[in-house]
Amino acid sequence: MNSLVDPSLAVELAQGTPTQKVDALFAYMERRGQSFYDEVVTQLEHALQCAHQAQQAGADSEQVAAALLHDLGHFLVDEHSEEADFLTEDLLHEEVGAEYLAPFFIDAVTEPVGLHVPAKRYICTVDKSYYQTLSRASKRSFELQGGFMSVEEKAAFEQNPHWESAVQLRKWDDLAKEKDLKTPGLESHRAAVQGCLK
Repeated sequence: MNSLVDPSLAVELAQGTPTQKVDALFAYMERRGQSFYDEVVTQLEHALQCAHQAQQAGADSEQVAAALLHDLGHFLVDEHSEEADFLTEDLLHEEVGAEYLAPFFIDAVTEPVGLHVPAKRYICTVDKSYYQTLSRASKRSFELQGGFMSVEEKAAFEQNPHWESAVQLRKWDDLAKEKDLKTPGLESHRAAVQGCLK
């Protein structure tokens, strides 16, 4: 799977001023975010809607940044490559994104990014009715990602100091799939993202 991850953004994030790093990140998201997240919104629209949900909820800058960047793994992995059978294989976009961002962003951002898929499994496990609210695509990926958690998996998830932030992020994520919704652009999140750089 590593061969599918684009290294170019990391090169840019490793150099320059904080402003230049965010410039590079936003330009990358604009460029790579035009593919569809599902049949309704693009990857970029989904990211912006998720960050907007966080802002509307009065979230702190770490949660807003995590919401904006939670699916960066989808931007980084060429899911349409012949090597990537993303319909039958979980490409672990949450782990790809968290590991990629870890050298550059604080844990309060990268941990929820890495946990937002297990958070879906967690929420569905503790609230069986939540599963019914998932989109068709999200229900499909839920099975690929492991389905309901065991007692041991649930306990392990709750040991992470950022688990509650991940659960909240997941709820915003599930709401961020609205066709033709107008939201503020990437620049509106610059202060939050830049403030979370290491």
